[in-house]
Amino acid sequence: MNDKVSRKLAAARTRLILDKPFLGALVLRLPLKPVHASWCPTTATDARVIYYNPDFIEPLNVSQVQFVLAHDALHCGLSHFARREHRDPHRWNIACDHAVNALLKEDQLQAPEGALFNDKFTGLTAEEIFPLIPGDTDEQTMDQHLYDVADNENMRQQPDQDRERKNDDKNQHEQQQQQNLTQDSDEQSERGETNNSANEPVPEDNTNTEASTNSRHGSTTEPQTETETNLTPPPPLSLPEKEQLNIQWQQRLAGAAQQALQSGKMSGSVARLINQLLRSSIPWRTLLARYMSGSARVDYNLMRPSQRREGDAIMPSLHARQINVLIALDTSGSIEQDELDVFVAEVNAIKGLVNARVTLLACDNQLDEDGPWIFESWEQLVFPKSLQGHGGTDFRPVFEWVEHHHLQPDLVIYFTDAQGRFPVKSPIAETLWLVKGPAKVPWGQRIQLN
Repeated sequence: MNDKVSRKLAAARTRLILDKPFLGALVLRLPLKPVHASWCPTTATDARVIYYNPDFIEPLNVSQVQFVLAHDALHCGLSHFARREHRDPHRWNIACDHAVNALLKEDQLQAPEGALFNDKFTGLTAEEIFPLIPGDTDEQTMDQHLYDVADNENMRQQPDQDRERKNDDKNQHEQQQQQNLTQDSDEQSERGETNNSANEPVPEDNTNTEASTNSRHGSTTEPQTETETNLTPPPPLSLPEKEQLNIQWQQRLAGAAQQALQSGKMSGSVARLINQLLRSSIPWRTLLARYMSGSARVDYNLMRPSQRREGDAIMPSLHARQINVLIALDTSGSIEQDELDVFVAEVNAIKGLVNARVTLLACDNQLDEDGPWIFESWEQLVFPKSLQGHGGTDFRPVFEWVEHHHLQPDLVIYFTDAQGRFPVKSPIAETLWLVKGPAKVPWGQRIQLN
């Protein structure tokens, strides 16, 4: 391997460890391996190794190499290989590159030419960026993501063709050498020249001698030894490998964050990164169920047991009291019908388990006149067929209605894009915002709708 490239990679890793300990700790978890340019024009990772093309690294300065190494390490640390789920692989890879590059630019690392970056994606996770990437995008990632079959299936064809061509060239070269040796031997025989004398050694071909000497030292006359491992990309990750690596990288991410905190070099972007990962890695359905279950009031039944009960022991029984949940739907036009249907179906699956009575309101800049709709715990929550709306977004009417009717719901769930006017004060009731898009909320608990 080129000594200049080796020194540059070592310098970049050292600077990351000293200046960016969080990123440096992640990079150190990944061995660096030079590979063939035919399938890896820049760099690549399979969550186990960083593969790099020496010709790509050589012209970069050390700061750009830091960016490249940290870029691949963040793909692994953020478990991008395990978070794609049903999403289109190409658009997901583009979204992941935008998310990572925005973080690295904010951390003042110098990006090489060709790195994807868009100011509007700053502060967003890959899940939030994905729906903003058009299906016909012509953007390309800076590196290769070798997690799935779809990611490296096409790349395996070119190296195979390249290897076959090299083998053919090698065979032709050996055949040509053999013909030359045979021709020389015939010419010597015709001239009566022999090599019978022990004091006159046979002249050796310099090329063969050099190849023989180099082979003893593990090299050939070619500048770099090309093996099966660097001529073709690694196989994609299996499902068990993804699950195992996901756990490992979550632990490594937590350890890297701890090192950065101890050194006093935890940047704001890194702290936000950790929070975003935790927020986006847990499905919104799980969080919704967790909050609704947490609001359920389950207590011991203190009623006197029946006199007909047999046995001496009296065991207390559990009683689930009914909870009141207020659900507000944003009908300003930012939420699609299929998204509302999924949300209503999820609430239906949970409400019976936690014995919840649901009051449903619809609101854009004012409440829907046909509301509210009341559903008991045993009744199925049905989405109203006709809803008024598609105006501006104002969240105040919902909370004003609650206050006007002197209600004390156990939980308020607002399904919205969070782009509207909020009440100045938060209500007494715990409020859960299920948000589509990147907008923030001034108070309450926010759950990202992925």
